Amino acid sequence: MKQKVAFLGLGVMGYPMAGWLSKHGYSVVVYNRTDSVAVRWLQEYQGQSAASPAEAVVDAEIVFSCVGNDDDVRAVLLGEQGALSYMQAGAVLVDHTTTSATLARELAAAAATVNCGFIDAPVSGGQQGAENGKLTVMCGGHGDDFQRVEAAIKSYAKSIQLMGEAGSGQLCKMVNQICIAGVVQGLAEGINFAKRAGLDAAQVIDVISKGAAQSWQMENRYKTMLANEYNHGFAVQWMRKDLAFALEEGRANGSLLPVTELVDSFYKQVQDMGGNRWDTSSLLARLESDESSAQ
Repeated sequence: MKQKVAFLGLGVMGYPMAGWLSKHGYSVVVYNRTDSVAVRWLQEYQGQSAASPAEAVVDAEIVFSCVGNDDDVRAVLLGEQGALSYMQAGAVLVDHTTTSATLARELAAAAATVNCGFIDAPVSGGQQGAENGKLTVMCGGHGDDFQRVEAAIKSYAKSIQLMGEAGSGQLCKMVNQICIAGVVQGLAEGINFAKRAGLDAAQVIDVISKGAAQSWQMENRYKTMLANEYNHGFAVQWMRKDLAFALEEGRANGSLLPVTELVDSFYKQVQDMGGNRWDTSSLLARLESDESSAQ
């Protein structure tokens, strides 16, 4: 049996990530705010569950967290019965939640006060990447802490890099989301154009995906976009949360993000259409709705 680890948060990402740790021989204790999810996880994987973050992290050498937003992170890690106050000295906290860089630095400082290490480690690859153990992980923190957790993270990652000091992982994730926003909007516009031009959109994608227009979004989302299926994948509400971090950081560091601002406003329109939980590729639904109503 390898290291004892704790995993806090069994959402669509954390559930399979914790599962991969168990499959790789780690002694895993899980915590989830909804107990029934932890019960289901234990039916699929070897491990234990805990009733609170404080209970989950006892004797853990590495503590992983993957929850919803900054407030959730603070509640699970810094609140009453929060993990950090109960972690053993020398343990390392790895936060996989996509948060602000400010919170990452706050957590690093809080961890240092209890003699623990900290790595901010947002991920890319979505639910599919988590389930297949093929996530990309962007890390910020000290090199020695990174080396202590790298092998465990590789249980569910195809790529993992230390980008710099605490907060650097979150900043890198912001770049990731900025790039994705523009790509998805371009794909939505291209598919909409192809359909309105009387082309077979699937055939168009088959051709152009072999050339310079190819992207992960094109390869993995065009079929569901053509079928108007958006109840899967990374939700619009989470993308807007991530883009808000990027836009705030851009204002602070002087970056111009005109396309990101525009696409964020388009996602707001998707939310107004009832698409809060739709996949981010639902930008096509907005185009079709707007143009249909205009005719």
